[in-house]
Amino acid sequence: MADHTSDARRTAPGRRPLRITAWTVAGLVVLGGVGSGYLYFKLNGNITGVDINRALGDNRPAQVDNGSEDILVLGSDSRAGANDKYGADEGSARSDTAMIVHLYEGHRTASVVSIPRDTLITRPECTKTAGGTSPEARKVMFNESYELGGPACAVKTVESLTGIRMDHYIEVDFTGFKGLIDALGGVPITTTKAIHDKSSHLDLAAGTHTLNGEQSLGLVRTRHGVADGSDLGRIQLQQAFMKALMDRANGLGVLSNPAKLYKVADKATTAITTDSELASISGLQGLAGSLSSLKSENIDMVTLPVQYAKSDENRVEPLDAQAALVWQALTSDLPIPAAALKGSAAAETDAKGVVGSGS
Repeated sequence: MADHTSDARRTAPGRRPLRITAWTVAGLVVLGGVGSGYLYFKLNGNITGVDINRALGDNRPAQVDNGSEDILVLGSDSRAGANDKYGADEGSARSDTAMIVHLYEGHRTASVVSIPRDTLITRPECTKTAGGTSPEARKVMFNESYELGGPACAVKTVESLTGIRMDHYIEVDFTGFKGLIDALGGVPITTTKAIHDKSSHLDLAAGTHTLNGEQSLGLVRTRHGVADGSDLGRIQLQQAFMKALMDRANGLGVLSNPAKLYKVADKATTAITTDSELASISGLQGLAGSLSSLKSENIDMVTLPVQYAKSDENRVEPLDAQAALVWQALTSDLPIPAAALKGSAAAETDAKGVVGSGS
């Protein structure tokens, strides 16, 4: 990885529409002075908030006052209702995708660290969604934290894993994700290889496509259609698609089209659950303003350094020494060093480069 100055750090984004959600909402509030009118209250009412701070209390990593922010972005893998067509699953909901978005000082650059959902970790004691407390558990899959205790347990698990306090939490639902993509008019991508996956309902030839919401969801969920069929390969597709999604939103000129902007903002706010500090138009507007200069080329996307678990070849576990380098870099508001990613199983999959932005 190349060296970077404080003004041009490489950083990375998360799997879900973090910047797009906040940006479109803020734009709508500004347009036409609608902040005190019906549209404001309509959009404000769309947003679901969770009081993470109250749920977790004071036993958390210290906040770092260096101008940076860390946001946990989850894609919820609920198999109920409108989402049941994507496969049967035991349990009510899981975090299908998780990304830690680190916004560097000034918020002009970012690093995103994807955590494979099948990573074996030590989950801390958590309050269960159904009531009661579940004790600490070792060698459990990362995504089970959300299933057990919802957003609060997911945040607590990430903070335990990284030693980094999450300043915010954003969760996006499958169905809401589809609606957002359709409101944007689809996302142009180019595939260098054909992708065929019956499980995710995706069938794409090599070439340039504009994916609708259904196809986009299939792409970010596909495992068996690309590379070795692992979650590590799917993460690389998700990261590439996220950049294409940001480029699409930036290139549409939505801010100059109030009707289009409202449609996108309505879908975006309906799709998300956030921490209580972000769960309002004003909260999202503040985040959006801080992200106004963040572009996809200034986002560095990586995957948590992992190795395949000796106990189960279908699971991965963190490479502790390399992972420590990642968390230390983010804590210090520095770029993630190349040495942190060396030897990771994520570097061995050939899914990278399969998907890029469309022309």
